[in-house]
Amino acid sequence: MIEMLRKINMSRAVRTMQELFPEEYDFYPRSWILPEEYQQFTTQIRLVKDNDASVNPTFIVKPDGGSQGDGIYLIRDPSDLKLMAGSQAKQAVVQEYIQKPLLIDKLKFDIRLYVLIKSLEPLEIYIAKEGLTRFCTEPYQEPSQKNLSHVFMHLTNYSLNIHSGNFIHSDSQSTGSKRTLSSVLYRLAAKGVDIKKVWSDIIALVIKTVIAIVPELKVYYHADIPPGKPGPTCFQILGFDILLMKNLKPVLLEVNSNPSMRIEHEQEVAPGVFEYVPSPVDKEVKVGVIRDTLRLMDPGHKKPSISQNEIPTEAEMQARIPDDCALPSLCLKQVYPKYAKQFNYLRLVERIAALFIRFLGVKGNMRLGPTAFRTFIRTCKLSSSNFTMASVDILYIDITRRWSGATPDSREAGMGLQAYMDAVFYLAARRFKSLALREQVASLLELCEAHLESPSSVEERRSVSCSRAPPRANRTQTLGLTQLQPYSPSPLRRAASQDYRLHRRLKPRALKVNVEN
Repeated sequence: MIEMLRKINMSRAVRTMQELFPEEYDFYPRSWILPEEYQQFTTQIRLVKDNDASVNPTFIVKPDGGSQGDGIYLIRDPSDLKLMAGSQAKQAVVQEYIQKPLLIDKLKFDIRLYVLIKSLEPLEIYIAKEGLTRFCTEPYQEPSQKNLSHVFMHLTNYSLNIHSGNFIHSDSQSTGSKRTLSSVLYRLAAKGVDIKKVWSDIIALVIKTVIAIVPELKVYYHADIPPGKPGPTCFQILGFDILLMKNLKPVLLEVNSNPSMRIEHEQEVAPGVFEYVPSPVDKEVKVGVIRDTLRLMDPGHKKPSISQNEIPTEAEMQARIPDDCALPSLCLKQVYPKYAKQFNYLRLVERIAALFIRFLGVKGNMRLGPTAFRTFIRTCKLSSSNFTMASVDILYIDITRRWSGATPDSREAGMGLQAYMDAVFYLAARRFKSLALREQVASLLELCEAHLESPSSVEERRSVSCSRAPPRANRTQTLGLTQLQPYSPSPLRRAASQDYRLHRRLKPRALKVNVEN
């Protein structure tokens, strides 16, 4: 999970969904990956400025492995990019800066929302009903060359603003530099804002983002979990950082795989003397998230065993027996599969990942070799007199070579999932030229899945699973979730097709959710 949510990988995953579903994924700012897309970035910005000299957009640069605001800076010209770190090129993402954020008390703020992924198969997503809002400590002004370096004005990161002399620690949940999300929503409601619509849009953003990262997670899962053994009951709590624009549209800033769960902060109690004191706002939000995550992951509430030689007191017995009535109601709200019918049509890339995993063959491998790729083409009957197996080999070499340059740190040879998706997009466009990209990909997937369900495909798949390949080097497992079942494309394909047809007939409606509940 940590690797998947690095800024570059996250950006690639969302941009793939933007290609297929541009309207549904317009909540993520336009982004470029450095250094590989530096020329593309500079060319596009130059064209924008040449067409309209009055346009001078601002961009925010985020180091790929950065956290807590470290290394983030604003630019207005590509020449201001800091591309090198010593003799090595810096891996980073550069994004359009949101210049019209919603302000409260003249301050820019963002939302930290905690999201639990309880399971991958089936996909289960929970969202905390309460979140944090983190405020800048300097009144906001639209970016200009003079104020680009004012981090306390433009960056909402708590780890940065805590060092500002204007940072306010407050025992109240509705004042200070860190407040509860509900206090902000109620304040907006008092001004006539439809907060149910805002909350509905935030839920949709979270579900769509998780759908974007699930395909790659399933590849990691397939590589890490031994075959034929039940997977561990693991989970992941994510920290979504979301910005509200002036028009109340939520924008995804980033997703943190290891969000801070501290409920205290450092405070100077005497000159030069610091100690940690509780933070009421953090406690209100985070304790409930951790408590209810554990409740969800252990729904049986198993009673501890009692020794026959030990006679516990009544108080000890009460302490050992969980009492659901004594616990507050869950602060985590299930949003998937609860709203699955509204979002299943977006799970197109998961079907690509399922094909990819099916042809990997060797457990622990995360890349397709040339033989496995040829087997995929033959099994799905994608070759022809105009697209021979020699052309298939050339396609494989071209795509893997391009992606090996894009991921220089990778030690594995072969075609990864992102490269495989490029190949699928190419094959779909070649075979179904008259359709739009989304329909091209969906049509190719239906064709492949139909061939895979036929008896003649069994021998082809057996040849892949019996092929030899060097095992992947051991690495730390970052996420294990409920055991994946053997892949059968039919249910997901049918559900996705039905939901997509429904989506085409009916205009998407806002989720019917209750902020209180």
